[in-house]
This record gives sequence, structure tokens and C-alpha cells, in this order.
Amino acid sequence: MHQYLFFIGGWPIRFYGIFFTLGILSGCIMAYFLLQKEGHHWEEHMFNLGLVIAFFGIIGGRLWDVFFFDWGYYHDHLLQIPFVWQGGMAIQGGVILASIAAYFYLKKYKIPVLPFADTVAPAIILGQAVGRIANFMNGDAFGHPTGSDFGLLYPHTTLAYKAYGSQPLWPAEVWECQGDLLIFVLLIWYVCEKRPRGTVICLYVMLYSLLRFFLEYFRGDYVHLTFGLKSAQVTALGGFMIATALFIYFYWKNHSLKD
Repeated sequence: MHQYLFFIGGWPIRFYGIFFTLGILSGCIMAYFLLQKEGHHWEEHMFNLGLVIAFFGIIGGRLWDVFFFDWGYYHDHLLQIPFVWQGGMAIQGGVILASIAAYFYLKKYKIPVLPFADTVAPAIILGQAVGRIANFMNGDAFGHPTGSDFGLLYPHTTLAYKAYGSQPLWPAEVWECQGDLLIFVLLIWYVCEKRPRGTVICLYVMLYSLLRFFLEYFRGDYVHLTFGLKSAQVTALGGFMIATALFIYFYWKNHSLKD
């Protein structure tokens, strides 16, 4: 893995920024074609909405990482909080704040929220999968030591090396990328047939929350516990419970309307 593509003078061009940007672009492009297929002309909003999502996603991801994952560090390094190019973005915070911003955007232009969210759900997880490559190239979102010869070895310039040295680490970010791609395939399969409104976006939240909850047992970039769980696990558990309840409700509502 390499953190830097090249340097312009003393300014590094990081693979993190490149793949982070590609994650946003791939998600927006996929969303455009999925929306175009629906025939409502909602895809015409994807450029402006993509900018809104990117802006608030970056803010939400950074603030979530700072205050929920690494406050012990940033408490003493407040001036480094805006340095997003160094890594340190929490996908959960990014998705939450971007979703809130998207909700108000859709309401402003009178676009129905649930049908839109159902349509773009596969695109969201695809963007996350590409974005995880950024973490891998940057050496963050890393796993804890495997205790054996198996595992990833990180360069000495990475956060992973600073935390664990030359010990082999679980490939947590690689597994999450692979898991995200699997969820993408499952969602594409799920939408091949007409489903109750709201269930696709709920299924996305359910599947990703499950994936994230169990992968946290292999993560080694932070160890802060709440009720015996990491903060990301608490968020994932809450998201899974809410999404599952809504998933059941939407199916029940659809069945009741048919009756």
C-alpha cells in the first residue's frame, strides 16, 4: 500500500483523497443510472444533491470520528480537527448527516423521500465500498494484532504502524470493503422485483449495521467502550433495531393495503 501518489512541491497527493473522492463519485454515478431507470427524472438532481451529500458527509464523518472515536487525541490537538486529508472519517456519522441534508433537499424539491431512498440504497453501499479502499491505502480503520504470522503489515508512516508497529493486523477495512460489495449485490437482487416502499433502504441499514457490528471485534484503531461495546457497535445496534422495526412495519402496511 502507498499513502502518496506523488508530490507537487511539498504538497502530497494522497491516495486517501483520491479513493475518498472516487467513493463519492461512484455512488453518485450509480445513483444517477438507478434513478434514470425509474423514469421520474429525479436523476436531474444528482449533481446538486451529490454536492450536498459530499459536503455534509465530510463534516458528519469528521465530527463523528473526532467526538466519538478519537476525542482523547483531538482534545489536545484541536487545530488538527479540520485536517480531513490525514484520515479520520467515520462512515456512520457521514451517512447520518448526509441523509439529514438529503432529506431536506428532497423535501424542498417535493421529491418523495422513501421511493428515492429505496432507489439509491445500492449506490450508497457501493460508494462506501470504494471509500474503504481509501482507508486501506491510508493505513487507518485498521484491525488489531492477529497474534500470528497472518495479517496485514503497514508502512511505518501509517497510523496502524504507530499503534502496533510491525505486528500483523486483521484486515478489517478490507473485509468491510468486501462485505459492502456483497451487500450491494444483495440489494440489487432484492430490487429485481417490486418490494414494499421503504424496505430497500431499511434492508441496507440492517445489513450494513450487522456487518459493522461484527467487524468491530477485529478493529484496533480505538478501544473506547460503552456498556461493553465500542461506540460504532452501539450505533450499529441502534440502527439495526430501528431499521428492522421499520422493515416489518412497511411490509405489514403493504399487506394491509392489499387486503
